[in-house]
Amino acid sequence: MNKPQSLYIGLMSGTSLDGIDAVLAQIEASGEACLLNYVSTPFSAELRKALLDLQSPGQNEIHRENQAANALATAYADTVHQLLAKAKVSPAEISAIGAHGQTIRHQADLSHHLAYTHQTLNPALLAELTGIDVIADFRSRDLAAGGHGAPLVPAFHAQQFTANKSIAVLNLGGIANLTLLPKDGEVKGFDCGPGNMLMDAWIADQQGHTFDENGAWALQGEVNQALLEKLLADPFFAKAPPKSTGRDDFHLAWLQKHIDAENINAEDIQATLLHLTVNSALQALVRHAPQTQTLIVCGGGARNIALLDLFKSRANEVFKKSLEIVTSDALGIDPQLVEGLAFAWLAWAHKEKRPANLPAVTGAKGPRILGACYPA
Repeated sequence: MNKPQSLYIGLMSGTSLDGIDAVLAQIEASGEACLLNYVSTPFSAELRKALLDLQSPGQNEIHRENQAANALATAYADTVHQLLAKAKVSPAEISAIGAHGQTIRHQADLSHHLAYTHQTLNPALLAELTGIDVIADFRSRDLAAGGHGAPLVPAFHAQQFTANKSIAVLNLGGIANLTLLPKDGEVKGFDCGPGNMLMDAWIADQQGHTFDENGAWALQGEVNQALLEKLLADPFFAKAPPKSTGRDDFHLAWLQKHIDAENINAEDIQATLLHLTVNSALQALVRHAPQTQTLIVCGGGARNIALLDLFKSRANEVFKKSLEIVTSDALGIDPQLVEGLAFAWLAWAHKEKRPANLPAVTGAKGPRILGACYPA
């Protein structure tokens, strides 16, 4: 049973590896979530490096991963305590924490029962440090049922954003994913390609910055059409849903193999990566939901002015100005906090024994209750 106030905390640290978003939500019996408060904290340089190093094979991985999982749980707990203090709420008032953990491998395309996805975290330690039930490991149950385990947010989008018209939600995190909410028809969703991840990786490699603020560096360059076409020729973009992706597919080495033989200015490569994110997402929207009337943009990429401006400009050309584009701010939710709110909702769904995957999205054999509970 829910505690009377139905208060949940959602924790999200995404593919961009920039830090932790913690949200406090009140969730009604209907499943409608209301954001009450939030805290965002950056990763320490040490934790970010540890998690980034685990994205590719290396020496002594088991030890390093467990150390990183413990450090992540500690950072999560510190952020939870900050949120509770800010909201003036005690741990006893919280029904559960929904904690995503940090994805370090995603191999959903392997044969059934060989596919896996791994989000590092020590949820038992998080429960111990906070005194609150923790729901974690949301993806593996869907994978066991033959799904991709991703994306998981479409079920929440369907709960939160449905209206009497055809809507799509574009989440621009490290990876970009689309949720399609047609006025009449089945909810669908899928990863559509890189969001901020490649742009972040390239500017880090070239300038030592963790991200390209407002796309300022990309705006200094010009798109290289030949390179853009080579990148868009990757088989992932033509693949039919259900599909999911991550750092296993799109990373600095993937980019490097396309530019090694080319003589392209660094800022032109950044501009081309900006166009890659926009073009791949827009092509996916046109291919799978041309009837969309409103597109809601969320995720950290919604704060990238150059990215959003380019998307609006290209969408006006493709949709003949018939597509309304707004950020989730228009619905009262900071774009950066939508995924954190989704994981609070996923924790609620677990506690309520409510299936929270959408088989039409993930490809699973049927609805499944997601997550594992670590009682306080």
